[in-house]
Amino acid sequence: MNFSTKTLKGTGVAVVTPFNEDYSIDIDSINKIVDFLIDNGVDYIVVQGTTGEASTLSEEEKKISRLAFVSANKRRVPLILGLGSNDTLSIIKDLVNINFFGFSAILSVTPFYNKPSQQGLYKHYSEISKASPLPIILYNVPSRTGINMLPDTTINLAVNHSNIIGIKEACGDLNQINQLITERPKDFMIISGDDDTAVETVLMGGDGVISVAAGCIPKYFSEIIQLALDKNKNLSLKKFNSIKHLIKLLFEEGNPSGIKSALSSMNLCKNILRLPLTVVSNDLGLNIKNSISLFEVFDIFT
Repeated sequence: MNFSTKTLKGTGVAVVTPFNEDYSIDIDSINKIVDFLIDNGVDYIVVQGTTGEASTLSEEEKKISRLAFVSANKRRVPLILGLGSNDTLSIIKDLVNINFFGFSAILSVTPFYNKPSQQGLYKHYSEISKASPLPIILYNVPSRTGINMLPDTTINLAVNHSNIIGIKEACGDLNQINQLITERPKDFMIISGDDDTAVETVLMGGDGVISVAAGCIPKYFSEIIQLALDKNKNLSLKKFNSIKHLIKLLFEEGNPSGIKSALSSMNLCKNILRLPLTVVSNDLGLNIKNSISLFEVFDIFT
């Protein structure tokens, strides 16, 4: 597959890591989920992000997961690998040691908990840029990390490092997102990292979304994002309004608890998470299943 930034325009899915009853990685479910996503029109898949419970995986399990997703994908769509830490040196070591065969780029979240300055963020990503064999997508999600990477920092990184090709922006602030879109260098991608603001981000000139909700309604969500890319404002917003309730349900008791409940109800994986995450309540699980049934995925239920 020939990779370019244009390949990542549209809908990406932050994919779960399915587990068996003994908490081992469920390879069969990886195959089912990947086929389901690709058959229903997603443009690329993000592996071992927050939704993939990467923080609970051992290094050996991460390797097993990478190989399983590469095998299931069969080079049909780009695969992006989540790779983040609040220890810059540890990422540099991973970039040297990991076999990235089958992956097109890495997605690297800002350091969490230790709250670096904007200068610290710039230097952190500059070191990653020097070491990375793959293009880099930055990931700003202040609600999880406790630090907001400001537009000036992002733009400086984009201007000074040619292998930093975009940002997954989940700040939730449309003014900040608009500043990024307005001031970015040519071909630098602004990707929504927030399902709630995805359509508005694309309508302002963004390049798409890395979505959780698209994991269970990939065809419908992909169609909405394409409408937004085509600047069909009225129809994209109308169709998006029809999934707002489902999005709310998916995040009501945390991610990936909601999306795993959804995929389990669709017989795509088991409803198993690793602590400290837990399954959603029975009532919420039923509400999620009923909400999904309104869309064109219900034919896979049995």
